[in-house]
Amino acid sequence: MIEKARTFFKSETFRYLVFGVLTVAVNTVSYKLLERVMGSLAANTAAFFIAVLFAYWTNSRFVFRTGSTWKSFAEFMVMRICTLPIDDGGMWLLLTLGVDDLVAKCTVNAVIIVLNYLCSKLIIFRKT
Repeated sequence: MIEKARTFFKSETFRYLVFGVLTVAVNTVSYKLLERVMGSLAANTAAFFIAVLFAYWTNSRFVFRTGSTWKSFAEFMVMRICTLPIDDGGMWLLLTLGVDDLVAKCTVNAVIIVLNYLCSKLIIFRKT
């Protein structure tokens, strides 16, 4: 049991979870700072891009340990931009339903984290 726990805490999945939480924190803090001057959806989009840059750097360096290349950066950006409609659409929907903006942000981010992990692991940072 202890050995399984040690193995998990050294695993790629655990590293992804840690840096995923940090990325959500970067996204949320950026959103709250920008929301005061930009409005909810514009701030959400700007915070999304700030968080994507942070996520690429941490995923390539610490999670998947593949290093950074322009090719992987471009793939990562395209993949993340493809999830932006889910991010903004989910925010819009939940805000329209009267959900608190931070609850909406965290809910949408949870869905995005799962999608991003699968795409990152299976496509962008796959080991050859």
